[in-house]
Amino acid sequence: MTTLFTKIISGEIPSYKVAETEDFYAFLDINPNSKGHTLCIPKKEVNKIFDLDEDTYTRLMQFSRTVAIALEKAVPCERIGMSVIGLEVPHAHVHLIPLHTMDDARFSNKQKLEPEEFEAIANKIASFL
Repeated sequence: MTTLFTKIISGEIPSYKVAETEDFYAFLDINPNSKGHTLCIPKKEVNKIFDLDEDTYTRLMQFSRTVAIALEKAVPCERIGMSVIGLEVPHAHVHLIPLHTMDDARFSNKQKLEPEEFEAIANKIASFL
């Protein structure tokens, strides 16, 4: 069965795209822990991150690092946190979360943003890539 993320990659479901390469896609989480919360995913549908082949895993981490550096320039924060949980969607993904306090890393304090805010943040992050 096709995952939600595969549908996002194909454009079947809209997203706030931050970055894209031939093999990877980064977009804003629509239920963010903090403004700028970004997901980095391989385009290849693989359930668990450690089931990725070594090369794809390494390149996903490199892609995530590139996005994280741009994210930190675009969104004022103490640092960018990274988390790999993957229970909600069976498609390997990396969370990049602008951290202001440890509460931002706990997935319990969600932010509400308007579509215009999402669009502006995605464009600002992309401008630093």
